[in-house]
Amino acid sequence: MPEDLAIRTEGLTKRFGDFTAVDHIDLKVETGEIFGFLGANGCGKSTTIRMLCGLLAPTEGKAFVAGMDVEREPERIRATIGYVAQFFHLYGDMTVRENMELFGGIYGVPDDELASRIGWWIERLDLTAYRDVLGADLAMGTQRRLSLACAVLHAPKLLLLDEPTSAVDPLARREFFDVIGELQDQGTTVLVTTHVMDEAERCNRLSLMDRGRIRAVGTPAEIKAMSGGRIYSVEVSDLSRALEALEGRRDLRGAQPFGRQVQFQLRDGGQGEADQIAAWLGRQGVECGPASPVRPTIEHTFLSILGSASDGGEGE
Repeated sequence: MPEDLAIRTEGLTKRFGDFTAVDHIDLKVETGEIFGFLGANGCGKSTTIRMLCGLLAPTEGKAFVAGMDVEREPERIRATIGYVAQFFHLYGDMTVRENMELFGGIYGVPDDELASRIGWWIERLDLTAYRDVLGADLAMGTQRRLSLACAVLHAPKLLLLDEPTSAVDPLARREFFDVIGELQDQGTTVLVTTHVMDEAERCNRLSLMDRGRIRAVGTPAEIKAMSGGRIYSVEVSDLSRALEALEGRRDLRGAQPFGRQVQFQLRDGGQGEADQIAAWLGRQGVECGPASPVRPTIEHTFLSILGSASDGGEGE
């Protein structure tokens, strides 16, 4: 495997009976980047990351992590990477400090370095007040910080994070990603699964995953450019009625509610066509303001790709 790749998969597939959770994905993650796996819950992100950790055997295809084959060397992979599971997976009947001591020993941190590393991460992740608290008694956000501390004690070159900020408040999410950025600065490669759009913005590259397949890969700017037609917003008097009316229009890629506004994406055209749609809504009995252009976001692209897939487009 090329040295500049931390992860490579070829046709990676996982089936559970008749259900295909991950469907022939090809993936390349470069050394030193933060790579985001973006998708709705149940799309196959967690299954993929568990295969990369050596916790699940692929049904088909190949995967290489840090130069190691996940089928042939799963134990070696687990000993050299850092992994934070989607749900709290540490020991609830052990304190914060005891969990860190245990995992430091499991990962082979030298005895003369373990205490200092634990102390540094306890301070950096604001765990000082909880060092003698049982894992089961910690709030969920604190459990996530403890999971990260245990995963990085041995300074892994590759860190796999599965929904690391699920059920965490926005401030804690931002602080969590600040730490991820610091780890990247130290040379760590990070693969992070998420369904939070603002987290995706902080990745160097990301993939959009839907129903087990990777629909698009690129930088955040490249992903935004894939959104397709121009997007406009109108404030409406009756949100439900407006969405129902717009649903059948074939000149739109889709329409979504945003507060008291409806955002719609044109298949073709620009401001003139958007003004015509606003006027048409008025004739349907929906009072609305003027159509205003909207700058595309990753969410717009994701919704557009989902719509194309459900219509039998690319990837189906």
